[in-house]
Amino acid sequence: MQLQDILYSQGFGTRRVCAGLIQQGFVAVYESPDAASPTVWTESARDIRPQGLRFRVQGVDWAYFEKAYLMLHKPAGTECSQKPSTYPSIYTLLPSPLRLRPQKSAVQGVQAVGRLDQDTTGLLLLSDDGQFIHRMSSPKKHLPKVYEVTVKHPLDAKQVQRLLDGVVLDDDPKPVRAAACEMVGPHSQCLHLRMTLTEGKYHQVKRMVAAVGNRVEGLHRSRIGGLELPTDLAPGQWRWLRAEDLDQLQNKAV
Repeated sequence: MQLQDILYSQGFGTRRVCAGLIQQGFVAVYESPDAASPTVWTESARDIRPQGLRFRVQGVDWAYFEKAYLMLHKPAGTECSQKPSTYPSIYTLLPSPLRLRPQKSAVQGVQAVGRLDQDTTGLLLLSDDGQFIHRMSSPKKHLPKVYEVTVKHPLDAKQVQRLLDGVVLDDDPKPVRAAACEMVGPHSQCLHLRMTLTEGKYHQVKRMVAAVGNRVEGLHRSRIGGLELPTDLAPGQWRWLRAEDLDQLQNKAV
């Protein structure tokens, strides 16, 4: 595979732009897995195997990924939209190549797997793999998602039991149940709740809590499937998903 085509596939611009970066000496390649430093390449049509490739573009190191799978610690005050209405887009937190990775459809770059409200924080997945996005977001897959909920008024055991039993939302006559629900804290009444859901209805956690006479004051997603949000990933930071992370996503244990 030609080096200019590799850069194009990774979102560094059109093939002409990528060829220009190479010819101007802005691209260096780690020519072996154990190479301590990269070598500048100036031939855009030079062939190289993309698998396992590491390279440097304008001083920044990158690794080749045929498909992009990311996790982001979404901060409050951001929207999961390419065209936000009020708050900054989560996509501004990502480097340009991830936003420009080419796709066959009209959509470009990585896309969020589902959405979190602007005031909700926590684990968000992004990818340019349409099948992965569908698999992770489809309600038929019943993938559990864990939320840490702070409520306005102290919860009691009866309210928690109502959430477990299921509450009726205003636009759905069928009761919506929390797959798992527990109060966080040592008291019988508590302002914090850990809730696990296997569906993804609009504002579901907030509407379920409202249905039992309370109000959500803070909402944070801490886990998807078996994948926990890493404690060392600060709000606004992102990282590539490793093979073990992808395996953990498939773990549906609640």
